[in-house]
Amino acid sequence: MGLTEFRDPSSWKEVRDRFRWNIPEYFNIASACCDRHASDPTRLALIYENDSGAVESWTFRQIQQAANRLSNALNELGVRAGDRVGIVLPQRPETAIAHIALYKLGAIALPLANLFGPEALRYRLSDSGAIAVIADAENRPKLDEISGDLPDLRIRIQVDPGAHPGEESWTELLSRASDEFMTRSTFAEDPCWIIYTSGTTGNPKGALHAHRVLVGHMTGWEMSHDFAPKPADRTWTPADWAWIGGLANILLCSWYHGLPVLAYRFRKFDPEQAADLMARHSIRNTFLPPTALKFMRQVPGLRERYGFDLRSVMSAGEPLGAEMLAWGEEALGVKINEMYGQTEVNYFVGNCQRLEPARPGSMGRAYPGHTAAVLDGEGNILPPGSRGEIAFHRPGDPVFFLRYWNNEEGTRNKFSGDWARSGDEGTMDEAGFLWFHGRTDDVITSAGYRIGPAEIEEQLLKHPAVAVAAAVGVPDELRGHVVKAFLKLKPEFQPSEALKGEVQAFVRDRLAAHEYPRQVEFIEDLPLTTTGKVMRRILRNPPA
Repeated sequence: MGLTEFRDPSSWKEVRDRFRWNIPEYFNIASACCDRHASDPTRLALIYENDSGAVESWTFRQIQQAANRLSNALNELGVRAGDRVGIVLPQRPETAIAHIALYKLGAIALPLANLFGPEALRYRLSDSGAIAVIADAENRPKLDEISGDLPDLRIRIQVDPGAHPGEESWTELLSRASDEFMTRSTFAEDPCWIIYTSGTTGNPKGALHAHRVLVGHMTGWEMSHDFAPKPADRTWTPADWAWIGGLANILLCSWYHGLPVLAYRFRKFDPEQAADLMARHSIRNTFLPPTALKFMRQVPGLRERYGFDLRSVMSAGEPLGAEMLAWGEEALGVKINEMYGQTEVNYFVGNCQRLEPARPGSMGRAYPGHTAAVLDGEGNILPPGSRGEIAFHRPGDPVFFLRYWNNEEGTRNKFSGDWARSGDEGTMDEAGFLWFHGRTDDVITSAGYRIGPAEIEEQLLKHPAVAVAAAVGVPDELRGHVVKAFLKLKPEFQPSEALKGEVQAFVRDRLAAHEYPRQVEFIEDLPLTTTGKVMRRILRNPPA
């Protein structure tokens, strides 16, 4: 189910020509990523360092037993196969245990970023119809605020000590439950998680994936980590496990191969702290988003000062370019392999510099088992060098999502026949390398996050001073792009720096830290179409 038969391939062509998908009829992520490694009671699965610096280690057997207890407890509480359960936790053991337990039950995990505010949580929990949510004490006030608006949500599990009335205690639930549980024999096509992704208009869309999606990640994961697993490999990423990049690209792909994973919560990424973590915990393989790499570049001599010893680095979110790739090889001691994908179709395109050099500025080419192309507006494949929309070929490829939750129109619009449209404009050269040119829509990509302007604008309009609002992405050296808000105020309000800060805090507290407008401009009027829609393209590129 991966490339493990190609331990030392001589060329990309060899891997591509020989590879074929082998998708079993029955497949369960919990069985593949935990149960099959738990027969060895000493096999290390997780190293967790908490905020105070205390470190604990978990074996696959311990993860399995805790997940079995949680599966039994959830079953007693009435959670059944197909039910949606939110997980609002940072990187910590309970997060991983919750995922394994839900897959064992055949339930659907709903990963929710720890940085989400109450409005972001409200929509996702409501739209998914989640009947339960697992959270920590830090997220309790957000859930207290919105629980009354969520009629489907009837179970709240608190992982920290001191559960309040209306909450179930994680510790008490697990202490009463058996550590034996038979993992459900799910079909490979049965759903496993919903991860919400932002679009141009309307609310975020919930991408529903099947258990077989993990198999679809394997070619990209193994090649971008220079044919992992290798002896002593150990993985880590600063990316939140609520995003597909943290959850699938590191935690579950690593566990599929029985590799230990480091869990650590960054409240704000610190490059020296990252270097120290990688050194102390002997990290060999990591996913570092471009923004994290740019922060690390600002601190010279990290490898010499801290002594970390990496074997592979994967990066994704935006093109790095020749200068960053050269810096990475010199400063990190390893050639960075870039990867490109989306929440709906992940780990699809990328590099493997062990087999061939990267072409700086390119996203790479489709990994074995995947097929990419550039399409015109009618869905026709364009010849090399022609500019169009990057698309992914669906039939027979396990990495594709099933559909958008409660959004048939969105699912239809994602596809042109057998091709899934990315929303990214680009070209493909004669060798199959893809080159990104920009978005075909108004989605904002900032520090690797996809941000939909509609969700931000909805919150901006809730502020008492704002009459009309528009959000666009503007270039930023560190994050690629940041959100900029254009605001027309109500007559009784006047522009001021204080009001800017108030509006920024209002959005940040309601949605998330990565979504608030880092720039705000007050204007007399917004450019509108004849039907009254904001023309964001003019705001992004105002006429001279």
